[in-house]
Formats: sequence, structure tokens, C-alpha cells
Amino acid sequence: MKRTLTTLIAALFAAAAYAAPETYTIEPNHTLPRFEYSHFGYSIQLSRFDKTSGTITLDRAKKTGSVDVTIDAKSVNTGVPIFNEHIQAADFFDTEMFPTITFKSSKVNFKGDQPVSVAGELTIKDISKPVTLTINSFKCMPHPMVKKEACGATATAMVKRSDFDMSKHVPYVGDEVTLTIPVEAIKQ
Repeated sequence: MKRTLTTLIAALFAAAAYAAPETYTIEPNHTLPRFEYSHFGYSIQLSRFDKTSGTITLDRAKKTGSVDVTIDAKSVNTGVPIFNEHIQAADFFDTEMFPTITFKSSKVNFKGDQPVSVAGELTIKDISKPVTLTINSFKCMPHPMVKKEACGATATAMVKRSDFDMSKHVPYVGDEVTLTIPVEAIKQ
């Protein structure tokens, strides 16, 4: 009996130590990537994208993961409809030719059991550049509304518009853009 109990306890600990990767689907109503830039030095302008999709996979036991995000560039929202059209034009996002923006991770970096950054490729206008998103907050818990496990994070990075063929009005309108991605995702 003692040997059977010891074997059972050992098996339970082994199962707990081996955690399978968990995949989460991005929840689009609470995932609204935004960007901010200097406007002639007068102010910092803030705009966002209203349509985002993708998946996040985490294996917290192995400290690995992946992030795959697609942003609908036509969903850009500056708060002014005519300006939305202006930055969808060829000089900026050129949404007729390039309707999506993507981020695909190459590595998720952990500190302890928490992800702290995600390295990957940001693609805008079919131009891909390496970008590391710094995770400023991260939390997983049962979602009180949908009754499933959910994770949320806010990640930021600094990019240059000119790296993505969007340098119109530089230096008057800032070349450096702060990209912030608040994301919530529900376990599949």
C-alpha cells in the first residue's frame, strides 16, 4: 500500500511539473493597439486600431511561448474620420495595398514565471523589422464574465515611421512612435 501511494504521489508531481502549452485567442473588444507620436512638438498625439485578432501560446513551465497578432490597418481610429482617411493613404499606412499589420514573435522572455518581453518581427507595408515588446503588466486568472481562463498584458515598443516607409513630414511630425498593445486573450 505504501509503495502504491508513493508511486501515485510521484506521478502527480510529475504531471504537475509537465504543463502543456496553453493557447489563448485574442479578445478583440479589449485589444486595441495604439500609437503615439509628437505633432510638431506641440503635443503627443494618440491613435488606435479598432480591429485586432490573433493567438498567444504560453508554456509557463518551460518558460516559452509565441505571439501572433494581426491588426486591421483600415480600422485606424484617430478620432477624426477625415484624418483616418489621410493616414490610410499611400504616404502612411497605404491600406489599399497593405490592409494588415502583423507581429509574429520569435521568442518570449521570462523572469521567474512571468513573461517580461517578446521579440519578433513587426510588418507594416510589407516591410518587416525586428521589434522587442516590453511587457509592463501581465496577469492570468479565470475570467469572471466568460468563465474561462484568460490572460492580459500591456506591452510597449519604440519604432521609427521611417523604417516602414512612412517618413512624410519628418522631422516636424515625430519619426519615433511609441507602440502600445494592451491585450486580453481567452484560453481555447
